[in-house]
Amino acid sequence: MSHHDHDHHHHDHNHNDHGPLEMPFPDKMIKLLDHWIKHNDDHAKTYQGWADQARQNHLARVAVLIEEASAMSLAVNEKFEQAKELVIKD
Repeated sequence: MSHHDHDHHHHDHNHNDHGPLEMPFPDKMIKLLDHWIKHNDDHAKTYQGWADQARQNHLARVAVLIEEASAMSLAVNEKFEQAKELVIKD
């Protein structure tokens, strides 16, 4: 069973409004990268909490794998941060 339980919403940001108030693409990209970074940070914290609980319930090997998943989420954020820096420089 898959249950996605957290306090954010997934949106498809493909609005086709090309009016004068449309945000420039670099600004959209920065906003999206910031969203992804926060999203991954939130997930990493959640994963770590579950890893701690797994360890407390004598599931040390499970805890290690969940901690690795948490670290992977944070590693993805490093790529997003690098991408954001490139957008800002242009």
